[in-house]
Amino acid sequence: MKLRHLSPAFRTFAGDGALDALPRELARVGARRAVIVCIPAVAAHSDAMGRLHEALGDRLAGQFEGVEEHSPLPSVEQARAFLADHDADAVIAVGGGSSVVTARAATILLGEGRDVRELCTRREADGRLVSPKLAAPKLPQWVVPSSPTTAYAKAGAAVRDPETEERLALYDPKARAQGVVLDPVMALTAPARLSWSAALNVFSMAVEGLQSRRVDPLADAALAHAVRTVVTWLPRVAQEPDSAVPRLQLMLAAIMSGQGSDHTGGGLAQALSHAIGPRSSAPNGVVEALLLPHAMRFNAEVVSHRLDAIADCLGLADRSAAGAVAEVERLLGVFEAPRRLQDIGVAKESLAEAATYAMDDWAITAGPRVPEAQDVHDLLDSAW
Repeated sequence: MKLRHLSPAFRTFAGDGALDALPRELARVGARRAVIVCIPAVAAHSDAMGRLHEALGDRLAGQFEGVEEHSPLPSVEQARAFLADHDADAVIAVGGGSSVVTARAATILLGEGRDVRELCTRREADGRLVSPKLAAPKLPQWVVPSSPTTAYAKAGAAVRDPETEERLALYDPKARAQGVVLDPVMALTAPARLSWSAALNVFSMAVEGLQSRRVDPLADAALAHAVRTVVTWLPRVAQEPDSAVPRLQLMLAAIMSGQGSDHTGGGLAQALSHAIGPRSSAPNGVVEALLLPHAMRFNAEVVSHRLDAIADCLGLADRSAAGAVAEVERLLGVFEAPRRLQDIGVAKESLAEAATYAMDDWAITAGPRVPEAQDVHDLLDSAW
C-alpha cells in the first residue's frame, strides 16, 4: 500500500469559552487589526456579536457587513476594499458559507492585487482546466460559524459574476483558514432551516468523498464519521431548535467532511449544484443533496467497490451499489430534502446552460467518472 496524506495546520475550538481562544490565536501570528466579515443577519444579533467583539477587544479594527448569498463579485470587491481601507492584518469570517467564501476571496484579491479573471481557474485552448499559482502572501483567517459548512477547511473560493452568471473559482492554500471557533451562542443565530440546508451539503460531500477512486483510510474515517454524525444529529435540529448541541455536532461534521474531501476530491453532485444553485430557489446544499443519488448511479459502474464504505458507515446488510443509493435516497427523505429540480424552481430550459457551466467547474474533474457534456445534460434532465 502506498499513501500520502498531508494535513494542513488547523485549530478547532468548540463549546463554552471557545471565543477566548481568538485573542491567543491572533497574538500567535502577531495580528493587531482583525476585520470581521459577515452577513447583515448575523451582524444584527447583538448578543452573539457582542461576545465576539468583547473577545477581540482592541484587536478589532472594523466590521464588513456586506456579504451576500453566493458571494457575488461586487460584494467580494467591496470586502477587499474594506480590508485595505482598515489596514487589516487578520480576517474573521462570521456566519455561513457565503461569509467564509467572501472573506477568503477578498483576501486573495487583496494579496494578489490583480483582476479576478487573471486569478481564477480557466479552460485553456487545449481544453485543460488550469488553476494559476497565486504566490503573494495572504492575511491569516479564522472562522466563527453560525451554520455548518464544508467551506471552513477549504483553500478554494468561488465567486459569482452577476453580469455573466459565471462562477469564478480561486484556489490558494495560503488562504486556508487557520482554524474555526464554534461558539454555542453564535451557533443559535442561524434559523434552524439554514442549519438544515447547510448540513445537507456536509452529508452530500462526505458521501461523494467516500466514492472517490483515491483510497485514503484516514480521509475515509473522517468522511464516514461525518456521515454518521449528520444522520444522528440533523433531525435533532428541528426537534431541539433552542439547543446548540445538535448544531455544534453538525459543525464538527462539516470540518470532517471538508477535510476528508480535500484528500479524496470533490464530486459530480457538487459541480452540478454550483451550476444549478443560482438558477433555483434553494440553497446549494439542498440542490447538491437532490442531485446526489443521480450522481451516485452515474459513478456506480466505476466505483461500486467504494460504495462498501458507505454501506459500512450506514450499517447496511445490502452492500450493493443499488442498496447504498437506495439508503441514501431514504435518508434524504427522512431529512425532508426535495426530490426534483422542478420542485425548487429550476426551469427546464435552463438545464442546457447549467450543463455548459458545469463542464467548466474544477470539481467535475475530480470525480471517479468524468462525464461528457451529454452525460451532464442527461443527468440533469432525469433529476428535473
